[in-house]
Amino acid sequence: MAACPVHAVRARLRDAGLRPTRQRVALGWLLFGRGHRHVTAEMLFAEAARARVPISLATVYNTLHQFTEAGLLREIAADGSKTHFDTDTSDHHHFLIEGGEALMDIPEGAFDIARLPQPPEGMEIARVDVVVRLRPKLTP
Repeated sequence: MAACPVHAVRARLRDAGLRPTRQRVALGWLLFGRGHRHVTAEMLFAEAARARVPISLATVYNTLHQFTEAGLLREIAADGSKTHFDTDTSDHHHFLIEGGEALMDIPEGAFDIARLPQPPEGMEIARVDVVVRLRPKLTP
């Protein structure tokens, strides 16, 4: 980020068409100030609490969805019970470690999706999300 991260977050929000409210700026600073990362609403809520940002979990959820709609985040429904949000909005895929909240990027070029199905009439493929689930190897 720029010399003053708060100013950079405000500019980023404005560029995305969002009003830089105090809560959006605080969450944006937590999200974007550490490079590319994967978070859940609960993780971000806990970070906000540690940073003494007074905010409700509902506001964190709403803000994450607003950031996603504005193109600042990518939503990844990797697990039926948790939705992850990725600050890297480029096309890429993920590893999910089962039983935890860890989501990791799969290195670019690590695999290829050779054939995609034809979409139904009048539809087009918007994005392909691949989540590869991992677990520790069982030792014999």
